[in-house]
Amino acid sequence: MSCLCSCCAASTCGLCSSLASGISSKSARLGYCGLFGLSLVVSWILREVGAPLLGKIPWITASETHTKEWYQVQAVLRVSMGNFLFFAVLALIMIGVKDRNDRRDGWHHGGWIAKMVIWLLLVILMFFLPDIVLTIYGDVSKFGAGLFLLVQVLILLDFTHSWNDAWVEKDEQKWYIALLAVSIGCYIAAFAFSGVLFIWFNPSGNDCGLNVFFIVMTMILAFAFAVIALHPTVNGSLLPASVISVYSAYVCYTALSSEPRNYACNGLHHSKAVSVSTLLLGMATTILSVLYSALRAGSSTTFLSPPSSPRAAEKKPLLEGKELEEGKEKKEKEAEPVSYSYTFFHLIFALASMYSAMLLSGWTDTSESSDLIDVGWTSVWVRICTEWVTAGLYVWSLVAPLLFPDREF
Repeated sequence: MSCLCSCCAASTCGLCSSLASGISSKSARLGYCGLFGLSLVVSWILREVGAPLLGKIPWITASETHTKEWYQVQAVLRVSMGNFLFFAVLALIMIGVKDRNDRRDGWHHGGWIAKMVIWLLLVILMFFLPDIVLTIYGDVSKFGAGLFLLVQVLILLDFTHSWNDAWVEKDEQKWYIALLAVSIGCYIAAFAFSGVLFIWFNPSGNDCGLNVFFIVMTMILAFAFAVIALHPTVNGSLLPASVISVYSAYVCYTALSSEPRNYACNGLHHSKAVSVSTLLLGMATTILSVLYSALRAGSSTTFLSPPSSPRAAEKKPLLEGKELEEGKEKKEKEAEPVSYSYTFFHLIFALASMYSAMLLSGWTDTSESSDLIDVGWTSVWVRICTEWVTAGLYVWSLVAPLLFPDREF
Protein backbone atom coordinates (compact mmCIF):
# COMPACT_ATOMS: atom_id res chain seq x y z
CA MET A 1 0.00 0.00 0.00
CA SER A 2 2.82 2.43 0.90
CA CYS A 3 4.56 1.62 -2.40
CA LEU A 4 1.35 2.30 -4.31
CA CYS A 5 0.85 5.63 -2.55
CA SER A 6 4.45 6.64 -3.26
CA CYS A 7 4.09 5.85 -6.97
CA CYS A 8 0.80 7.74 -7.19
CA ALA A 9 2.27 10.74 -5.40
CA ALA A 10 5.35 10.78 -7.64
CA SER A 11 3.34 10.53 -10.85
CA THR A 12 0.87 13.17 -9.64
CA CYS A 13 3.69 15.59 -8.73
CA GLY A 14 5.30 15.07 -12.13
CA LEU A 15 2.04 15.76 -13.90
CA CYS A 16 1.35 18.82 -11.76
CA SER A 17 4.83 20.23 -12.45
CA SER A 18 4.40 19.94 -16.22
CA LEU A 19 0.98 21.53 -16.07
CA ALA A 20 2.11 24.35 -13.79
CA SER A 21 4.82 25.42 -16.20
CA GLY A 22 2.22 26.06 -18.87
CA ILE A 23 -0.09 28.25 -16.77
CA SER A 24 0.32 31.98 -17.33
CA SER A 25 -1.28 34.87 -15.50
CA LYS A 26 -3.92 35.18 -18.20
CA SER A 27 -4.96 31.54 -17.83
CA ALA A 28 -4.98 31.51 -14.02
CA ARG A 29 -8.73 31.01 -13.83
CA LEU A 30 -8.50 28.06 -16.19
CA GLY A 31 -5.70 26.70 -14.03
CA TYR A 32 -7.91 26.78 -10.94
CA CYS A 33 -10.70 25.13 -12.92
CA GLY A 34 -8.29 22.40 -13.99
CA LEU A 35 -7.19 21.82 -10.40
CA PHE A 36 -10.79 21.67 -9.27
CA GLY A 37 -11.64 19.24 -12.06
CA LEU A 38 -8.71 17.07 -10.97
CA SER A 39 -10.16 16.95 -7.45
CA LEU A 40 -13.46 15.66 -8.85
CA VAL A 41 -11.70 12.95 -10.83
CA VAL A 42 -9.69 11.88 -7.75
CA SER A 43 -12.90 11.81 -5.69
CA TRP A 44 -14.63 9.61 -8.21
CA ILE A 45 -11.68 7.20 -8.52
CA LEU A 46 -11.42 6.81 -4.74
CA ARG A 47 -15.18 6.42 -4.56
CA GLU A 48 -15.08 3.53 -7.02
CA VAL A 49 -11.84 1.68 -6.28
CA GLY A 50 -10.13 3.23 -3.25
CA ALA A 51 -12.87 3.04 -0.64
CA PRO A 52 -11.98 -0.50 0.61
CA LEU A 53 -8.53 0.81 1.61
CA LEU A 54 -10.11 3.09 4.20
CA GLY A 55 -11.15 0.06 6.24
CA LYS A 56 -7.47 -0.75 6.77
CA ILE A 57 -6.61 2.70 8.18
CA PRO A 58 -6.54 2.32 12.00
CA TRP A 59 -7.75 5.84 12.90
CA ILE A 60 -10.85 5.47 10.74
CA THR A 61 -13.46 3.66 12.81
CA ALA A 62 -13.77 0.07 11.68
CA SER A 63 -17.09 -1.58 12.27
CA GLU A 64 -19.02 -4.49 10.86
CA THR A 65 -22.02 -2.18 10.50
CA HIS A 66 -20.16 0.08 8.08
CA THR A 67 -21.15 -0.75 4.53
CA LYS A 68 -19.25 -0.22 1.31
CA GLU A 69 -21.32 2.93 0.73
CA TRP A 70 -20.18 4.39 4.09
CA TYR A 71 -16.53 4.04 3.15
CA GLN A 72 -17.22 5.57 -0.27
CA VAL A 73 -18.82 8.61 1.36
CA GLN A 74 -15.80 8.93 3.64
CA ALA A 75 -13.39 8.87 0.68
CA VAL A 76 -15.36 11.54 -1.20
CA LEU A 77 -15.69 13.80 1.85
CA ARG A 78 -11.96 13.62 2.63
CA VAL A 79 -10.92 14.72 -0.85
CA SER A 80 -13.62 17.39 -0.82
CA MET A 81 -12.51 18.75 2.54
CA GLY A 82 -8.91 19.07 1.37
CA ASN A 83 -10.09 20.87 -1.75
CA PHE A 84 -12.40 23.09 0.29
CA LEU A 85 -9.63 24.10 2.69
CA PHE A 86 -7.31 24.91 -0.22
CA PHE A 87 -9.73 27.36 -1.84
CA ALA A 88 -11.06 28.69 1.48
CA VAL A 89 -7.54 29.64 2.60
CA LEU A 90 -6.91 31.33 -0.75
CA ALA A 91 -10.17 33.25 -0.36
CA LEU A 92 -9.08 34.51 3.06
CA ILE A 93 -5.59 35.45 1.84
CA MET A 94 -6.99 37.46 -1.09
CA ILE A 95 -9.31 39.63 0.99
CA GLY A 96 -8.73 43.30 0.15
CA VAL A 97 -6.71 42.87 -3.06
CA LYS A 98 -7.64 45.91 -5.18
CA ASP A 99 -4.75 46.48 -7.59
CA ARG A 100 -2.08 44.52 -9.45
CA ASN A 101 0.74 46.04 -7.35
CA ASP A 102 -0.44 44.05 -4.34
CA ARG A 103 1.99 41.19 -3.69
CA ARG A 104 -0.96 38.84 -3.27
CA ASP A 105 -1.89 39.41 -6.91
CA GLY A 106 1.23 37.48 -7.83
CA TRP A 107 0.23 34.71 -5.41
CA HIS A 108 -3.13 34.45 -7.17
CA HIS A 109 -1.66 34.21 -10.68
CA GLY A 110 1.63 32.41 -10.03
CA GLY A 111 3.37 29.83 -7.86
CA TRP A 112 1.49 26.92 -9.41
CA ILE A 113 3.95 24.20 -8.45
CA ALA A 114 3.76 25.27 -4.80
CA LYS A 115 -0.03 25.46 -4.99
CA MET A 116 -0.34 21.98 -6.42
CA VAL A 117 1.97 20.56 -3.77
CA ILE A 118 -0.03 22.29 -1.02
CA TRP A 119 -3.30 21.03 -2.53
CA LEU A 120 -1.97 17.46 -2.66
CA LEU A 121 -0.71 17.63 0.93
CA LEU A 122 -4.05 18.94 2.17
CA VAL A 123 -5.92 16.11 0.46
CA ILE A 124 -3.52 13.51 1.90
CA LEU A 125 -3.73 15.02 5.40
CA MET A 126 -7.52 14.67 5.36
CA PHE A 127 -7.07 10.89 5.41
CA PHE A 128 -5.36 11.20 8.80
CA LEU A 129 -8.40 12.81 10.45
CA PRO A 130 -10.87 10.80 12.55
CA ASP A 131 -14.18 10.05 10.89
CA ILE A 132 -16.14 12.26 13.34
CA VAL A 133 -14.51 15.33 11.76
CA LEU A 134 -15.70 14.22 8.33
CA THR A 135 -19.19 13.60 9.66
CA ILE A 136 -19.35 17.22 10.81
CA TYR A 137 -17.95 18.40 7.49
CA GLY A 138 -20.60 16.36 5.65
CA ASP A 139 -23.37 18.09 7.61
CA VAL A 140 -21.88 21.53 6.96
CA SER A 141 -21.43 20.68 3.27
CA LYS A 142 -25.19 20.34 2.84
CA PHE A 143 -25.56 24.03 3.66
CA GLY A 144 -22.53 24.95 1.56
CA ALA A 145 -23.95 23.04 -1.41
CA GLY A 146 -27.23 24.92 -0.97
CA LEU A 147 -25.33 28.22 -1.10
CA PHE A 148 -23.59 27.10 -4.29
CA LEU A 149 -26.93 26.30 -5.90
CA LEU A 150 -28.12 29.77 -4.88
CA VAL A 151 -25.04 31.31 -6.54
CA GLN A 152 -25.86 29.31 -9.69
CA VAL A 153 -29.31 30.84 -9.71
CA LEU A 154 -27.95 34.37 -9.27
CA ILE A 155 -25.47 33.82 -12.10
CA LEU A 156 -28.28 32.56 -14.35
CA LEU A 157 -30.40 35.62 -13.58
CA ASP A 158 -27.44 37.89 -14.27
CA PHE A 159 -26.76 36.11 -17.56
CA THR A 160 -30.36 36.27 -18.82
CA HIS A 161 -30.77 39.98 -18.03
CA SER A 162 -27.38 40.79 -19.61
CA TRP A 163 -28.33 38.80 -22.71
CA ASN A 164 -31.65 40.61 -23.03
CA ASP A 165 -30.11 44.06 -22.49
CA ALA A 166 -27.36 43.40 -25.05
CA TRP A 167 -29.88 42.59 -27.79
CA VAL A 168 -32.26 45.40 -26.87
CA GLU A 169 -29.44 47.97 -26.95
CA LYS A 170 -28.80 47.13 -30.61
CA ASP A 171 -32.23 48.68 -31.31
CA GLU A 172 -32.70 46.89 -34.63
CA GLN A 173 -35.75 45.01 -35.83
CA LYS A 174 -33.84 41.78 -36.52
CA TRP A 175 -32.68 41.61 -32.92
CA TYR A 176 -36.20 42.16 -31.61
CA ILE A 177 -37.38 39.35 -33.88
CA ALA A 178 -34.54 37.17 -32.57
CA LEU A 179 -35.59 37.94 -28.99
CA LEU A 180 -39.16 36.93 -29.75
CA ALA A 181 -38.11 33.75 -31.60
CA VAL A 182 -35.77 32.60 -28.82
CA SER A 183 -38.38 33.37 -26.16
CA ILE A 184 -41.12 31.44 -27.94
CA GLY A 185 -38.74 28.56 -28.61
CA CYS A 186 -37.75 28.39 -24.93
CA TYR A 187 -41.38 28.38 -23.82
CA ILE A 188 -42.29 25.63 -26.28
CA ALA A 189 -39.34 23.61 -25.01
CA ALA A 190 -40.30 24.19 -21.36
CA PHE A 191 -43.92 23.07 -21.78
CA ALA A 192 -43.01 20.17 -24.10
CA PHE A 193 -40.42 18.95 -21.62
CA SER A 194 -42.95 19.21 -18.80
CA GLY A 195 -45.32 17.07 -20.85
CA VAL A 196 -42.59 14.43 -21.24
CA LEU A 197 -42.10 14.46 -17.47
CA PHE A 198 -45.76 13.46 -17.06
CA ILE A 199 -45.05 10.37 -19.16
CA TRP A 200 -41.80 9.45 -17.40
CA PHE A 201 -42.72 10.15 -13.80
CA ASN A 202 -46.47 9.53 -13.66
CA PRO A 203 -46.85 5.95 -14.86
CA SER A 204 -50.38 4.58 -15.10
CA GLY A 205 -51.58 2.41 -12.27
CA ASN A 206 -49.66 4.32 -9.57
CA ASP A 207 -50.61 7.12 -7.24
CA CYS A 208 -47.99 9.72 -8.15
CA GLY A 209 -49.61 12.82 -6.69
CA LEU A 210 -46.31 14.25 -5.47
CA ASN A 211 -44.70 14.03 -8.91
CA VAL A 212 -47.77 15.51 -10.56
CA PHE A 213 -47.68 18.38 -8.06
CA PHE A 214 -44.03 19.11 -8.87
CA ILE A 215 -44.62 19.10 -12.63
CA VAL A 216 -47.85 21.16 -12.50
CA MET A 217 -46.14 23.73 -10.26
CA THR A 218 -43.35 24.01 -12.83
CA MET A 219 -45.85 24.73 -15.60
CA ILE A 220 -47.77 27.24 -13.45
CA LEU A 221 -44.54 29.06 -12.60
CA ALA A 222 -43.57 29.24 -16.28
CA PHE A 223 -46.94 30.79 -17.13
CA ALA A 224 -46.71 33.20 -14.17
CA PHE A 225 -43.26 34.36 -15.28
CA ALA A 226 -44.65 35.46 -18.66
CA VAL A 227 -47.69 37.19 -17.16
CA ILE A 228 -45.65 39.15 -14.62
CA ALA A 229 -42.86 40.03 -17.07
CA LEU A 230 -45.29 41.33 -19.72
CA HIS A 231 -47.43 43.30 -17.30
CA PRO A 232 -47.35 47.02 -18.26
CA THR A 233 -46.31 48.19 -14.80
CA VAL A 234 -43.39 45.76 -14.56
CA ASN A 235 -41.68 46.67 -17.84
CA GLY A 236 -40.02 43.27 -18.07
CA SER A 237 -38.99 41.09 -21.00
CA LEU A 238 -40.08 37.69 -22.25
CA LEU A 239 -36.56 36.36 -22.86
CA PRO A 240 -35.46 36.10 -19.20
CA ALA A 241 -38.86 34.64 -18.31
CA SER A 242 -38.55 31.95 -20.98
CA VAL A 243 -34.97 31.03 -20.04
CA ILE A 244 -35.88 30.76 -16.35
CA SER A 245 -38.85 28.58 -17.35
CA VAL A 246 -36.60 26.16 -19.24
CA TYR A 247 -34.19 26.07 -16.32
CA SER A 248 -37.04 25.36 -13.88
CA ALA A 249 -38.24 22.48 -16.06
CA TYR A 250 -34.69 21.09 -16.16
CA VAL A 251 -34.31 21.34 -12.36
CA CYS A 252 -37.67 19.60 -11.95
CA TYR A 253 -36.42 16.77 -14.17
CA THR A 254 -33.19 16.38 -12.20
CA ALA A 255 -35.21 16.29 -8.98
CA LEU A 256 -37.58 13.60 -10.22
CA SER A 257 -34.76 11.55 -11.73
CA SER A 258 -33.06 11.58 -8.30
CA GLU A 259 -35.95 9.72 -6.70
CA PRO A 260 -34.97 6.29 -5.32
CA ARG A 261 -34.87 3.57 -7.94
CA ASN A 262 -37.36 1.44 -5.98
CA TYR A 263 -39.95 4.23 -6.06
CA ALA A 264 -42.79 3.16 -8.35
CA CYS A 265 -43.37 6.64 -9.74
CA ASN A 266 -39.78 7.00 -10.92
CA GLY A 267 -39.81 6.24 -14.63
CA LEU A 268 -36.14 5.24 -14.36
CA HIS A 269 -36.74 2.67 -11.62
CA HIS A 270 -36.16 -0.19 -14.06
CA SER A 271 -32.43 0.56 -14.16
CA LYS A 272 -31.34 -1.19 -10.98
CA ALA A 273 -27.68 -0.75 -11.84
CA VAL A 274 -25.94 1.90 -13.87
CA SER A 275 -23.50 0.82 -16.55
CA VAL A 276 -19.95 2.14 -16.68
CA SER A 277 -20.76 4.24 -19.74
CA THR A 278 -23.72 5.85 -17.98
CA LEU A 279 -21.59 6.55 -14.93
CA LEU A 280 -18.92 8.18 -17.11
CA LEU A 281 -21.51 10.32 -18.86
CA GLY A 282 -23.08 11.39 -15.57
CA MET A 283 -19.71 12.23 -14.08
CA ALA A 284 -18.68 14.23 -17.14
CA THR A 285 -21.93 16.21 -16.97
CA THR A 286 -21.38 16.90 -13.29
CA ILE A 287 -17.82 18.13 -13.85
CA LEU A 288 -18.80 20.38 -16.75
CA SER A 289 -21.76 21.94 -14.94
CA VAL A 290 -19.77 22.68 -11.77
CA LEU A 291 -16.77 24.05 -13.68
CA TYR A 292 -19.00 26.24 -15.84
CA SER A 293 -20.69 27.70 -12.78
CA ALA A 294 -17.35 28.52 -11.14
CA LEU A 295 -15.87 29.95 -14.35
CA ARG A 296 -19.00 31.97 -15.10
CA ALA A 297 -18.89 33.35 -11.57
CA GLY A 298 -15.31 34.36 -12.16
CA SER A 299 -16.40 36.38 -15.20
CA SER A 300 -19.54 37.98 -13.81
CA THR A 301 -19.30 41.75 -13.57
CA THR A 302 -22.36 41.90 -11.34
CA PHE A 303 -20.86 39.75 -8.58
CA LEU A 304 -17.13 40.13 -8.87
CA SER A 305 -16.04 43.46 -10.33
CA PRO A 306 -14.94 45.80 -7.53
CA PRO A 307 -15.78 49.53 -7.82
CA SER A 308 -12.21 50.34 -8.85
CA SER A 309 -12.06 47.80 -11.70
CA PRO A 310 -11.92 48.86 -15.35
CA ARG A 311 -15.35 47.33 -16.02
CA ALA A 312 -16.94 49.20 -13.16
CA ALA A 313 -15.43 52.46 -14.35
CA GLU A 314 -16.71 52.24 -17.92
CA LYS A 315 -19.52 54.72 -17.27
CA LYS A 316 -17.30 57.46 -15.80
CA PRO A 317 -17.07 60.71 -17.82
CA LEU A 318 -13.98 61.17 -19.97
CA LEU A 319 -11.42 63.90 -19.32
CA GLU A 320 -10.61 66.51 -21.91
CA GLY A 321 -7.56 68.65 -22.81
CA LYS A 322 -4.93 69.00 -20.14
CA GLU A 323 -7.01 66.95 -17.74
CA LEU A 324 -6.76 64.03 -20.16
CA GLU A 325 -2.97 64.30 -20.42
CA GLU A 326 -2.57 64.67 -16.68
CA GLY A 327 -4.86 61.71 -16.21
CA LYS A 328 -2.70 59.56 -18.48
CA GLU A 329 0.47 60.47 -16.59
CA LYS A 330 -1.24 59.79 -13.29
CA LYS A 331 -2.59 56.49 -14.55
CA GLU A 332 0.90 55.35 -15.53
CA LYS A 333 2.07 55.88 -11.97
CA GLU A 334 -0.99 54.29 -10.41
CA ALA A 335 -1.45 50.56 -10.10
CA GLU A 336 -3.74 48.72 -12.49
CA PRO A 337 -6.91 47.68 -10.62
CA VAL A 338 -7.96 44.04 -10.59
CA SER A 339 -10.86 43.11 -12.87
CA TYR A 340 -12.68 40.80 -10.43
CA SER A 341 -12.73 39.86 -6.76
CA TYR A 342 -10.19 37.13 -6.09
CA THR A 343 -11.80 36.35 -2.73
CA PHE A 344 -15.23 35.70 -4.18
CA PHE A 345 -13.73 33.71 -7.03
CA HIS A 346 -12.03 31.27 -4.63
CA LEU A 347 -15.11 31.19 -2.42
CA ILE A 348 -17.11 29.90 -5.39
CA PHE A 349 -14.70 26.98 -5.77
CA ALA A 350 -14.86 26.26 -2.02
CA LEU A 351 -18.65 26.03 -2.16
CA ALA A 352 -18.45 24.01 -5.37
CA SER A 353 -16.22 21.52 -3.53
CA MET A 354 -19.02 20.95 -1.04
CA TYR A 355 -21.61 20.69 -3.79
CA SER A 356 -19.64 18.12 -5.78
CA ALA A 357 -19.12 16.08 -2.60
CA MET A 358 -22.86 15.98 -2.05
CA LEU A 359 -23.40 14.84 -5.64
CA LEU A 360 -20.87 12.02 -5.44
CA SER A 361 -21.98 10.89 -1.99
CA GLY A 362 -25.73 11.12 -2.64
CA TRP A 363 -25.93 13.90 -0.03
CA THR A 364 -24.24 11.47 2.42
CA ASP A 365 -27.14 9.04 2.03
CA THR A 366 -25.78 5.47 2.24
CA SER A 367 -29.13 3.76 1.74
CA GLU A 368 -28.90 3.80 -2.06
CA SER A 369 -26.76 1.61 -4.27
CA SER A 370 -23.13 2.68 -4.55
CA ASP A 371 -23.46 2.42 -8.34
CA LEU A 372 -25.78 5.43 -8.43
CA ILE A 373 -24.84 9.10 -8.34
CA ASP A 374 -26.98 11.81 -6.73
CA VAL A 375 -29.97 9.60 -5.89
CA GLY A 376 -32.17 9.93 -2.81
CA TRP A 377 -34.99 11.99 -1.31
CA THR A 378 -32.56 14.56 0.08
CA SER A 379 -31.40 15.36 -3.44
CA VAL A 380 -35.01 15.52 -4.65
CA TRP A 381 -36.06 18.13 -2.11
CA VAL A 382 -32.85 20.14 -2.43
CA ARG A 383 -33.45 20.48 -6.19
CA ILE A 384 -37.16 21.22 -5.84
CA CYS A 385 -36.37 23.93 -3.30
CA THR A 386 -33.75 25.28 -5.71
CA GLU A 387 -36.42 25.55 -8.41
CA TRP A 388 -38.77 27.41 -6.10
CA VAL A 389 -36.00 29.73 -4.86
CA THR A 390 -35.14 30.46 -8.51
CA ALA A 391 -38.76 31.39 -9.17
CA GLY A 392 -38.88 33.59 -6.09
CA LEU A 393 -35.67 35.44 -6.96
CA TYR A 394 -36.77 36.03 -10.54
CA VAL A 395 -40.17 37.37 -9.51
CA TRP A 396 -38.47 39.55 -6.90
CA SER A 397 -36.14 40.99 -9.56
CA LEU A 398 -39.26 42.08 -11.46
CA VAL A 399 -41.40 43.50 -8.65
CA ALA A 400 -38.67 44.95 -6.40
CA PRO A 401 -38.27 48.16 -8.49
CA LEU A 402 -42.02 48.74 -8.10
CA LEU A 403 -42.03 48.18 -4.36
CA PHE A 404 -38.89 50.24 -3.75
CA PRO A 405 -38.69 52.85 -6.53
CA ASP A 406 -36.03 54.90 -4.73
CA ARG A 407 -33.50 52.05 -4.70
CA GLU A 408 -31.37 50.68 -7.53
CA PHE A 409 -31.62 46.99 -8.49
